[in-house]
Amino acid sequence: MKHIFGTIGTLLVVGIVVLLFLNGSFEYGNNPLRLNLDKEGPYVFYKNDSTLNINYIRGNKTDGFYLDQEEYSTHDAITASCFFPLDSTNFSFPINTKIETPKTTYADNEKVLAISDIESGYKTFRDFLINSKVIDLDLNWTFGKGHLVLVGDFVDRGFSTTQVLWFIYKLEQDAKIHGGNVHFIIGNHELYNMQGKFKSASYKYYGVASILGKQHHDLYNQNSFIGKWMASKNTLELINGNLFTHGGIHPDIANYDITIDEVNEINRANYYKLYFPKPEESVEQLITSSRKGICWYRGYFRDDLSQEDVEKGIDKFNAKAVVVGHTVQRKVKKLYNGKVFGIDVKHPKDYNKNWPNKKSEALLIDGEKYYRVLANGNKKEI
Repeated sequence: MKHIFGTIGTLLVVGIVVLLFLNGSFEYGNNPLRLNLDKEGPYVFYKNDSTLNINYIRGNKTDGFYLDQEEYSTHDAITASCFFPLDSTNFSFPINTKIETPKTTYADNEKVLAISDIESGYKTFRDFLINSKVIDLDLNWTFGKGHLVLVGDFVDRGFSTTQVLWFIYKLEQDAKIHGGNVHFIIGNHELYNMQGKFKSASYKYYGVASILGKQHHDLYNQNSFIGKWMASKNTLELINGNLFTHGGIHPDIANYDITIDEVNEINRANYYKLYFPKPEESVEQLITSSRKGICWYRGYFRDDLSQEDVEKGIDKFNAKAVVVGHTVQRKVKKLYNGKVFGIDVKHPKDYNKNWPNKKSEALLIDGEKYYRVLANGNKKEI
């Protein structure tokens, strides 16, 4: 028995060491409310060019589910609300059917707060913004003319995708009223959902789609309001001299005569197309590649790059540095002499607990200074 328990203890210690070394965690304590579908929504679809169909799910597994549906003209003043079952809260927002493609370049010297890879964690995202004084307790915008940059992968791997997307939509409108900006940069998981790849999506949304009488890919297709809004977004932006993209910029992009606007136009043209590499090399293939592309590249952390290699892509767009998510870090940090900032950290989950406990971080850029912003709102210069 001593040998047996000794072996088990040794394996347990080794397992914990490996888990900590890999920055992993053990999930436990799943809250059953994660699968609550009562009041879930809204799910908004175009019936035709001039009519929107807005759906909320009502009911429960025992008594059955039904849809609360309303039709509106695209010219109507529409107010919707989104329910979050974990703490029984709501937030409301107007639905503006005029969807515009955002600019790609901004230069106003206002503060920039960048966060990435929230992965369907509405509560985590909301509470972090409150502690960072981007919004108040009533979810009102308090960041003035500042820039909130969301560097991709705000969907999948969680049970609050709908809440997160509508919350971003609400923040975007609130920020504009105060002269601020919310930048929703598309990451590879947003692409997954637009392209019908659901290997990382919560099974909750298969049930949602079924109740709506649709397939999972219909939730974010071009007939879906939230899908159409998402498809208007950029994959690369230059804000006060810093580039923001989910994956990174491969050095080979310096070999092509291309602008930031053109990078985004190429990606938007391929949002709903499954990517398969072709034999011939081209700038479109480089930009959309699932290995070297803007939304996918991990080379800053995995390839043997020189300082010169890294700076090729940054210099191509006349930038000071690039801020990326996609590849998990233990903390927000700078690399390559301050030319690259990795901001993807493991965030807490809404509906379960983790050991070791995870805490969110973001990057604040104030003038020429860069700060780690911690979960409690404190900041540390890096």
